[in-house]
Amino acid sequence: MDHLVEQRRKPGEIRDAIFEFLSSRTPEASVSEIRQAVAQRMKGQLAESSVRSYLRLNTPGEFERTSRGTYRLNGVPSVRQTVSPASASVEPVFCHGRSKLYFADCFQWLQAQQANSFHAIVCDPPYGLVEYTPEQQRKLRAGRGGVWRIPPSFDGHRRSPLPRFTVLNDRDLLALYRFFLDWAKACLRVLVPGGHVVIASNPLVSHKVSAALADAGFERRGEIIRLVMTLRGGDRPKNAHLEFPEVSVMARSMWEPWPLFRKPFSGRVQDNLRRWGTGGLRRPSSGKPFGDVLVSHPTRPAERKLAPHPSLKPQSFLRPLVRAMLPLGRGIVLDPFAGSGSTLAAAEAVGYASVGVENDPIYLKMAFEAIPRLHRLRLSSSQDDRPSFAENALFPLD
Repeated sequence: MDHLVEQRRKPGEIRDAIFEFLSSRTPEASVSEIRQAVAQRMKGQLAESSVRSYLRLNTPGEFERTSRGTYRLNGVPSVRQTVSPASASVEPVFCHGRSKLYFADCFQWLQAQQANSFHAIVCDPPYGLVEYTPEQQRKLRAGRGGVWRIPPSFDGHRRSPLPRFTVLNDRDLLALYRFFLDWAKACLRVLVPGGHVVIASNPLVSHKVSAALADAGFERRGEIIRLVMTLRGGDRPKNAHLEFPEVSVMARSMWEPWPLFRKPFSGRVQDNLRRWGTGGLRRPSSGKPFGDVLVSHPTRPAERKLAPHPSLKPQSFLRPLVRAMLPLGRGIVLDPFAGSGSTLAAAEAVGYASVGVENDPIYLKMAFEAIPRLHRLRLSSSQDDRPSFAENALFPLD
């Protein structure tokens, strides 16, 4: 009977269920545990022999046998292993004005915080996770690439490296979803009711990040569009651009999605504003609403010198974004992936208290110098800081 039931299953259904289960736990599971989890997902009976056979046939390609009858995914880091752990700092390791920076793994740090401690989260996380693993960071810092692509200097300008998200496979995307699901659950607890989360993403992976936040219990409130042209790989067929001169492999990216979510609250917005100071977005002025499109530009070389982080966003974009997250202008902004501290610098520039968490000692040391420098950065009213969208064609890389 089990054999007849399995014949009616969709191709790859058992495989996908096994991947999902093993990606969501650490670090391994028995054949019996895997079978029970797969059967529960499929809402039906499943023979243990079929699961065992699939695991054996795909070891060591897809799975690793850790002991007799026990397996784990081969080469796929667990949710907690994806980011290199750092010793949690009880006290901040750096303070500047109203900003505090902690050296810690953000999961451990969030678990140690009291509920309803922060009023907004603004962060630029590792888009695909793999690009910020220790191995890929070593390759990046050695100038050897890995998943980091070094764009060509086709117009005489040296470009910064970019991670290639087209290399992510199904397992990578599943690990990405699980990572942000656990992260969002931890964030939901520490945010006050009505607090917003805005998170940088990429058109190729933002659907996974958004699904994770929604599944964790956040309310989707739209998406902030950073209108900027970036240089993403695949514009022309590799090694065949002369043969197919009128073909683009994928659409040139002219925007960057920042999904926007809110922690649910009961009652009316005005009641939540009075109690928690959250629930809405701060307007640029009383007569102008905060819009979901922010015209931006790639980070200028002069700003990158102040904070040479590979995914640095310009202060001209971050400051109005951070300012909008506290509707009454009071509260604490949290960045669990602080990097070089650009979000903290933007919060300081607009007069907000902020807290950052970073687990990479190299980026942490960078932030010590970058936060004061970026905070003091003066943004003129010139075209350099208020670019038109057409200008982005002249600066095609972030």
